[in-house]
Amino acid sequence: MYKSDYYAGQERMCDLIDRNYHLLQVIARFGISPGFGDKTVAEVCADYRVDVTTFLAVVQRIFDPGAELNIEQISVRTLTDYLRNAHRYFLDFRLPAIRRKLIEAVNCTQHDVAFAIMRYYDEYVAEVIKHLDYEEQTVFPYVEALLSGSRQNDYSIAVFRSQHDRIEEQLRELKNIIIKYYPSGTSNELNDVLYDIYTCEQELRSHNDIENDLFVPAVERLASEQPAAESEPQQELSTREKEIIVCVVKGLTNKEIAEELCISAHTVITHRRNIASKLQIHSTAGLTIYAIVNKLVELSEIQQTISGN
Repeated sequence: MYKSDYYAGQERMCDLIDRNYHLLQVIARFGISPGFGDKTVAEVCADYRVDVTTFLAVVQRIFDPGAELNIEQISVRTLTDYLRNAHRYFLDFRLPAIRRKLIEAVNCTQHDVAFAIMRYYDEYVAEVIKHLDYEEQTVFPYVEALLSGSRQNDYSIAVFRSQHDRIEEQLRELKNIIIKYYPSGTSNELNDVLYDIYTCEQELRSHNDIENDLFVPAVERLASEQPAAESEPQQELSTREKEIIVCVVKGLTNKEIAEELCISAHTVITHRRNIASKLQIHSTAGLTIYAIVNKLVELSEIQQTISGN
């Protein structure tokens, strides 16, 4: 265990790495390359436009979990960039490299266990891709909106927290399966890939910890500093749209509505799309409730329609 003051901005970056070479992966995810001479951590971070407080918080969370962290000073922008670079590392380098080594080590042409191991690994990678895609497509755009000064009422980082799975768990199972059940006569190649799996498991665990302990609280702080976005006023329905709602809740098809109102079926579909957009109601049951509440139809009319069907 490292002391909480083990990492400091005034230390030389080269000394930091010399004491813990695992930092090479961390600096890479911040976009920092070797060749920084005798510069301090703070100077190197300044050269690469990396927030030094965030850099030190990430380093301490990974290598000194007991250290007290000041979430208030963390840069959400720097941390988001770090996480995106980590995604690319896992998807473009680490996981494909392990797969290549597995193919060489287990030799799928020799026995079914090897084939099953490869299948297990490929299914695991597919789950990791799904997990990271969710962050790329949903979480990060939400954070980008916050950073630009806007706030979305239809999403919260709490949703991410509640759905955030431990994506390294299956790797633990895979290495245990290989160690316990792979046929005897293992090679240096298999031991090497097992070492890589152990390392990747630890890296993924650290990645999850950074998201849970630094990223989520920092985003929550950022969101709390911004007022909730005002809800857009509900757009009023036109007379024609109200007529179409009445027809829909009475059970008419698009073709029947078109004939009833003397318009084309295409126009009916367009009106229904606009109705759904204005009301944010997409089901007939929802439109039925809306129509009754707003006195577009009487409950008796709906009951007659149901009994008539």
